[in-house]
Amino acid sequence: MRFIQHLFLALMLCFATAVPGMAAEAEKKVEMQLVRNAEGAFASAALQFALPEQIEDALYKGVALYFVEEAEIISERWYWRDKTVQKAARYLRLSYQPLTRRWRLHVSSSPLNEAGMAASLGQSFETMDEALAVVKRVRNWKIADAAELSDSADYLVKFSFRLDSSLLPRIFQFAPFGNSGLNLQIKSQLPLPESSTP
Repeated sequence: MRFIQHLFLALMLCFATAVPGMAAEAEKKVEMQLVRNAEGAFASAALQFALPEQIEDALYKGVALYFVEEAEIISERWYWRDKTVQKAARYLRLSYQPLTRRWRLHVSSSPLNEAGMAASLGQSFETMDEALAVVKRVRNWKIADAAELSDSADYLVKFSFRLDSSLLPRIFQFAPFGNSGLNLQIKSQLPLPESSTP
């Protein structure tokens, strides 16, 4: 009888520690739409996620967050490994400016180092929710030119969104929440439809 009680208690503890991780995963979702026409292939996505409380605190203290969106167009082949036809990436940098109490979001097609920042598109927002709403929505992102795609081939688009924790200060990478709180990654995949133009 005591063995059954201990077993039941161990199962309850395992379930209690697994529930927060399961809930966090359930909060991460992506709805993706793909369009293909005479100009090329375009992706739109609506992301759903919540920033960990520690990361929000860091944002308010002036630490910038870097996100990466990637789309990979794959040609599936039964006789060999799948072939990557095209890759596209977008880089986002979200920061808070304590002096002006405004949020700044930079978006670029190249990594946001000093050169990338100069060529990036910047927007200002009154609140963090407004800035995150733009981060969470991708609209008509061109992921391939029409010339790069064949009308006779079937393609699969793999989309991923992640927080680039390697660009955070080292203290966050070694913090206790580093393994779970910084592991913000969302993935999805859809077949690319045929071109809508004859």
